[in-house]
Amino acid sequence: MTFEPESLGQSRSDLAGALRTERKRAGLTQTRLAQLCCMSQTKISNIEGGKLTPTIVDVELILEAIGTTSPVVTKILALARTANTEWQDLWASRRRGVDKKQNDLARLEAVTTEFRFFLPTMITGLLATPDYVRASLARNPGDMSKTVAKKLERQQILTDPSKFFTFLLTEQAVRWPLASPIAMAMQLDRLASVSRIPNVRLGVIPLGMIGPIGETPLSVFTVYDRRLVQVETHTGALILRDHRDVNAYRDDFDRYESYAMFGDDCRERLSEWATRFRE
Repeated sequence: MTFEPESLGQSRSDLAGALRTERKRAGLTQTRLAQLCCMSQTKISNIEGGKLTPTIVDVELILEAIGTTSPVVTKILALARTANTEWQDLWASRRRGVDKKQNDLARLEAVTTEFRFFLPTMITGLLATPDYVRASLARNPGDMSKTVAKKLERQQILTDPSKFFTFLLTEQAVRWPLASPIAMAMQLDRLASVSRIPNVRLGVIPLGMIGPIGETPLSVFTVYDRRLVQVETHTGALILRDHRDVNAYRDDFDRYESYAMFGDDCRERLSEWATRFRE
């Protein structure tokens, strides 16, 4: 299915209208439909009013309870999939203020328990030193001081014992010389230090750890519980909430994790690379 970014928001209202029409066609009240789906009447009302985006599973349950015919089911499920997809483009983010993105991430992190970060190209802000953060934002126009401060402030979540983090970094991400050699050496020391936090699991995938054909890492992505996946591209980020997408990325993460080095082996490799930067 091809997604048009400008259509993603509209699809939510289209989905709400289609589900409302099908319920009325079947002669069901919201209360009766809620009973058939084991949902609350408030949830059905919010879905039909466009206040709540239902999951694919929610939509499948509703359509089954209504007894919707096959061609209509296909159309409505397509709307549901589009409604569960969001595009955040880089230019809109810049117009809004790059620091505002940090607030959005902080709110998402606050309600997430389990995090999976796959980092094939560069080091994420939660793991970055101040020098690395500033270097990563160097191409953005304007004053980035607020964004730098908020990125560093977000790192406090790593010490929250109720949160669990797994970071997978490729050798390319770790060794890409984004900052000066001494700054890169300090950044690698920072990775080794973070890897000792009890609720953090940090692994690196050396270039020599070649996986099977077809296991090529394609993009940076983060999995938040089983709630959603954020996939980063050069011009923005794709937010996926469909449970099939989330499960697919979790499966990919598990495969990449099997190639990674953790613990003392990881720290030894990071130390070797840091030494090369210092030399």
